[in-house]
Amino acid sequence: MTKTQAGVPGPRPVPLLGNLLSIGAEPHVFFAKCAEQYGPVVRIKLDPRRDTFLITRPQDIQHVLNQTQRYFAKGYHRDPILSRVLGNGLVTSEGSFWLRQRRLSQPAFHHHRIRSYADIMTAYAQRMLAAWEHEESRDIHADMMQCTMEIVAKTLFDVDLHAEDGRSNPVGEALDAVFHEYVKQYTSVMRRLLDLLPVSVPVPGDKKLQESVEQLNRIILDIIDRRQAEGTEDRGDLLSMLLLARDEDGTGMTREQLRDEIMTLFLAGHETTANVLSWTLYLLAREPEAEGKLLEELDRVLGGQPPAFEHIPLLTYTQSVVKESMRLYPPVWLISREPIEDVEIGGYTLPAGCEISVCQWVMHRLPEYFEEPEQFQPERWTPEFEKSLPAGVYIPFGAGPRVCIGNQFAMMEAVLLLASIGQRFRLTLEPGHKVLLEPSITLRPQNGIRVRVWKRSAEQEKAD
Repeated sequence: MTKTQAGVPGPRPVPLLGNLLSIGAEPHVFFAKCAEQYGPVVRIKLDPRRDTFLITRPQDIQHVLNQTQRYFAKGYHRDPILSRVLGNGLVTSEGSFWLRQRRLSQPAFHHHRIRSYADIMTAYAQRMLAAWEHEESRDIHADMMQCTMEIVAKTLFDVDLHAEDGRSNPVGEALDAVFHEYVKQYTSVMRRLLDLLPVSVPVPGDKKLQESVEQLNRIILDIIDRRQAEGTEDRGDLLSMLLLARDEDGTGMTREQLRDEIMTLFLAGHETTANVLSWTLYLLAREPEAEGKLLEELDRVLGGQPPAFEHIPLLTYTQSVVKESMRLYPPVWLISREPIEDVEIGGYTLPAGCEISVCQWVMHRLPEYFEEPEQFQPERWTPEFEKSLPAGVYIPFGAGPRVCIGNQFAMMEAVLLLASIGQRFRLTLEPGHKVLLEPSITLRPQNGIRVRVWKRSAEQEKAD
């Protein structure tokens, strides 16, 4: 016999505010403490209108993620900011509409298509590195954001956002403004409280966010209109595939659907990979031994040649470094689902419409699956170790039917960019610069990550 939701243990809520004040600026820490203190199902109050349940048993997580679309929805219709920015794209859409869009979009992410982008990724990485000076201090997160944005723009709709004179491209400016405003409002407790009111209350930043979204809309829709006017020729980019995609009845995506999918791929396609690379470089700068192993592999496998697609299977330690970085700093640290009907999980009956949360930050640090979970140990990622992990434990890209459609793209990009950087530079952390987490939808470094870059050729010349 199952227990009702009222019996689920959890932190004591405060009237009206629930547990919002306890979460504060470190929600990932709050969730980790809840999981440790209360067990595999934890009741948390983030919204007076419904309960949130944090689950940490792998079998429960696998059930929820595998049955998304059938018994669980994503529930992003409750997020007015995300809906405004992404519209009804693959991340936010539901049901049969999502299934149609996923089916239409899938060919753009087939293996042979993704493989064709490897040369672009390496070329753009080399262009970025050409501007780095020996012993120069740089914000590596800003560099990764710019480089991955340029890559996704080129591969998505064949546009080059690079400016030789250092000026920002309008797409980059609008995109950056949209994300900064979103992060600022998403992490604001006051914003969450105002959203609970029965009437709409103007929020500082709303106007700027809307203006930025509208500017980005104009740019993206203009690209779509020009490409549709030019015909449906395949130019090798993802937009070409989306324009050519047809359902079984012969219909394609509307102008608005194309806008939503492009906006989704643009935001998700550069933000998450930039964060993965930023944290990876940060971890390597902290761990010289791991960095040394990485550089040895790059020198041995690449032999002085730029990284290419055929090198990826040979760069096993490089891949392990990326996997370990995504374990400690998952690109998305928390995902949620909403049961369509009452559901039994962990011996409790949870009601339809509640929020069920899966926290990658918590799962990736469980000591029963990861020895010394707080330590950066790329060596742990042997084929035998990966096979030993139960499904639902390590999920940097999610799982089930809503697994990230661009996971192969992101992994290939992370490996090629990391190899390009490591082949030419070593990085050391700048003393005195404090690296802080900014957990919103993704895990960003709040104030960037300042490093000093050292040309490996210059170091070798000194040694000789």
